[in-house]
Amino acid sequence: MRVCSEVTTRPEKLGASASIYYGGVSDILLGGILLVSAYFAGSFPTASIIGMLSGHDHSKEGSGNPGASNVYRTSGAKFGLLAVVVDVLKGLVPVATTLLLLDRPWAAAVWAGATVGHVLPFARFRNGGKGVATGGGGSLPLYPELGIILIVCFAVIVKVTKRASVGSLAITAGLFLGVALTQDSLVEIGAAAVVSLVIVYRHRSNISRLLSGEELKVS
Repeated sequence: MRVCSEVTTRPEKLGASASIYYGGVSDILLGGILLVSAYFAGSFPTASIIGMLSGHDHSKEGSGNPGASNVYRTSGAKFGLLAVVVDVLKGLVPVATTLLLLDRPWAAAVWAGATVGHVLPFARFRNGGKGVATGGGGSLPLYPELGIILIVCFAVIVKVTKRASVGSLAITAGLFLGVALTQDSLVEIGAAAVVSLVIVYRHRSNISRLLSGEELKVS
């Protein structure tokens, strides 16, 4: 039997029995590699590295969270913007790559994987970021219109309330509702649920401080 190295036609629906090969590598193996890679990309310690560059330890300053908002608060706008860009790319690049190589269900799984990697990184499992920038970045290749709307909403909410956590929780809810109301794929809705739940989970302390009126403001 002659082995064909060309890409065969992909079944459009998840669960189809036919296999697709990229130079002999099946979709399942390729998807698994992309998913694991996305988790490690999400685990990249953005705030720690920027902290060394800016002379700050973000785990001990401000809110103590290794995320873009705390970098902005403790190291200034320039470093805060850099943290946002890197964290967004940690979600955007793996998802966009998966869309090019595979399909939307795999890209949705990779989206969740990158976000979980940021929130629960392998090297500091209990000390990850809040997941908003990475989760938001991962949503852009899948839902660009929804993503742009939520970015605008976040900016307006933070401008009005002076609290990043309020904007983060609001757009997290909006993200899940937007996906659930516009998509039929259970995989995509499930991925949106995972992303939203881990973000809300990491905002537990913020929610407590908001209720007690002690939440830190973003100047």
